[in-house]
Amino acid sequence: MADIKVSIASPVIEEEEINAVIDVMKSGMIAQGPKVIEFEEDFAKFVGAKYGIATNSGTSALHVALLAAGIGEGDEVITSPFTFAATGNSILYTGARPVFVDIDPETFTIDPSKIEEAITDKTKAIMPVQLYGQSADMDAIMKIAKENDLIVIEDAAQAHGAEYKGEKVGNLGDMACFSFYPTKNMTTSEGGMITTNNEEFAENAKVYRAHGSATKYHHDVLGYNFRMTDIGAAIGIEQLKKLESFNNKRIENAKYLNEGLADCDLVETPVVKDGYKHVYHQYTIKVKDGKRDELSDYLIENGIGNGIYYPIPLYNQVLYTNMGYNQSLAVTDEIVKDVLSLPIHAKLTKFDLDLIIKTIKDFSKK
Repeated sequence: MADIKVSIASPVIEEEEINAVIDVMKSGMIAQGPKVIEFEEDFAKFVGAKYGIATNSGTSALHVALLAAGIGEGDEVITSPFTFAATGNSILYTGARPVFVDIDPETFTIDPSKIEEAITDKTKAIMPVQLYGQSADMDAIMKIAKENDLIVIEDAAQAHGAEYKGEKVGNLGDMACFSFYPTKNMTTSEGGMITTNNEEFAENAKVYRAHGSATKYHHDVLGYNFRMTDIGAAIGIEQLKKLESFNNKRIENAKYLNEGLADCDLVETPVVKDGYKHVYHQYTIKVKDGKRDELSDYLIENGIGNGIYYPIPLYNQVLYTNMGYNQSLAVTDEIVKDVLSLPIHAKLTKFDLDLIIKTIKDFSKK
């Protein structure tokens, strides 16, 4: 195994975050407390929403948002199969059933033209995945949702600071859910956030994340212990202050890679549609001629980390095939064979970027 010189991901943790954690530790309030409230308010303001509800992971944020919207046994939620397992699994947690529709071949996000044919009398919500840091076509999705009286919950786990037609992701649907896992554009170590403008959804979410309790020791519904700690929130407050600079560096890195790989016929660089701001949680290329896995191995051999996100559609995962899923969606089935994510994080140097470009070009000439 070659030594990795350029990692696929690397969180930026500096003195501000370290000192903020120390301050919380010294305060004695290390569980959910005033720092969580501060972080919720700061993050909601950042995306332009009225309410923020912090959780202990992006997955629990999705679970709680679905419960807050009243999704449950017998319901259906339309979503993308080209995503991390948490998207579909969070729907299963509620007793509802994910309904998978195909994706846009350029942006890899859910294809709105495929949604309406998947709607049944059991459909209660649409969960678009704002994949890799770019929004889905939210105008088209919201129009379908309004016409069919459906709730829209953005899976924005990878899209902190992304924009769609001048609006921040997280303020486009009825609710949105973010992840603060260490590889994301900003982190709280582990953690999640729900944003919404709907007061009822916000209050419901707070109950479900805290053992089903709105008043201490009174439990009206089956809830969960999904609370964020003040330690995590303290990190998040400092990370949020730096998010725009982190994102700008990712965007600069993406532009440099785009230019460097423009004349490499083996790969297609990411497509960003007009009016969209892509914040590049992942910089994902398509590799032609069935060479994806070979290129991935060659990059590793030359010390460059990379990832395949995601190699198996959710409907082909054993969990889902055991539940009776038997799907084949044309675009998704092709995309999973071609996608390869390259390092894009804020710590990359020009030397790192040049090495990535050179290595890919060297492989393409072999």
